[in-house]
Formats: sequence, structure tokens, C-alpha cells
Amino acid sequence: MDFSILMAFLGIAFVVLLSFTGFIFFKLKQESLKKLLLVLVSFSAGALIGDVFFHLLPEVTSDGQSNPNVWIFVIIGLLIFFVLEKIIHWRHCHIPTSSDHPHELGIMNLVGDGLHNFLDGMIIVGAFSVNFDLGVATVIAIIAHEVPQKIGDFGILVYAGYSKWKALWWNFFFSLISFLGGIFALFWARNEEVLLFLTSFTAGSFIYIAVADLIPEIKKESSLKYSIIQLFSIIVGLVLMYSLKFLG
Repeated sequence: MDFSILMAFLGIAFVVLLSFTGFIFFKLKQESLKKLLLVLVSFSAGALIGDVFFHLLPEVTSDGQSNPNVWIFVIIGLLIFFVLEKIIHWRHCHIPTSSDHPHELGIMNLVGDGLHNFLDGMIIVGAFSVNFDLGVATVIAIIAHEVPQKIGDFGILVYAGYSKWKALWWNFFFSLISFLGGIFALFWARNEEVLLFLTSFTAGSFIYIAVADLIPEIKKESSLKYSIIQLFSIIVGLVLMYSLKFLG
């Protein structure tokens, strides 16, 4: 197996293991968890935006004669994630559910999360198929995003009536769908047009997640202290993604 593809599936395996983070962090007191998530979600927004503008879009426009389909594929990424939210009733939220922050039923969350995990697997294999550096940057961006998401997913399932152990294992089971997405992408990894689609699609999906999901959540916190912390966390995410440009 090609080294990059091997690393892609190792990256998927690591992301799958993040499904256990919800159980670990959910033991924190609600107030402490909320403060931690404010930082994690802000960092995630910076990392996703940084991956888009420092890695993904430069990769598909680097020859100076960008394929016009790039922007169509970016829009498709945006629209597909919009459809996931509107039709499947999946809200890509990163705050544990409560009476003050309710969610859809747990099964809806699992279905939506399964589709999202399938796309994650496709995205990771696609990125590594383009080049190693892009793969590493994309996995880090996904990890930054998955940690607060998995905490939120765990909280949704517990609130929906699942025991903590059932919530943990259902989260893990649906995370395994990432491997199916990776295998699906692997069959097309040698096709340049497919790689162009996956890279551009990833950019669109990351833009949607950052702008439509993450930033609106962190804007809910209005205090000056936490706003500064959030801004700093976003900048750290951006700086990390920029520094990865020099990895190779």
C-alpha cells in the first residue's frame, strides 16, 4: 500500500478514536465544559478556515489557470452540508444538549453524524492522495473540529435517553463509517478530476462548518473576556495551519 494511503487510514483511525473524548470531557462540570468548548470551537473555526485558504484552495489553483469546476465543487460542498442540516434535521452543534440548549432526537443525530463521518473518510483519503502535506493539514483541521463535535454528540445522546455507555459505543460505531468513506474515495484516488472534486468539496464543506456552525455559536458569548479568548483561539488555529505550509 502507498505510504500516503496508509497514513490516510491511520488518520481516519485516529479521528475514529476521538469518539471516546465525549465520555472523558463530559465528566467535567457543566460550566467548566462550556468554557472549554468556547476555546475548542474557536480554535476549530480558525483551523478549518486556515486549511481552506492556506492549503486546499491554493492546491487547486496553484497552476494559475484554475479549472472553473473548482468553484462549482466548492459550492456543492457548501450546499451538501446545508442539505444535511435542513433535510436530515442534523444540526452540526458543539454544545452538549440541555433544557436550555435542546437538540433533535438522538437517532437523527446518529444518522447525520454517520453521513458526516463518511464524508470525513472521503476527505482524508482525498487529501493524502493529492500530497502528504495537504493530508496532514486536513487531518489536523478535522481533529480540531471533531473534538468539540464528539463532546456535543455524546451529550445529545445522553439527553435523548441513552445510557452513557450506550451513547459512547453508538458514537464509536457510527464513527467507523469513516473507513467506508475512505475506502470509497480510495477507488477513485487516481482520477485527477475526482481529486479536484474532493479537494474543492472539502474547502466548501469546511467553509460552511466554520461560517454557518462554529462562528454563530461563539458569537453567542458576548463578554469581553471570553471574546478575547475566542479571538486568540481562532488566531492560534490560523497560525497552526499556516505553519504547516512549511512542513515539507
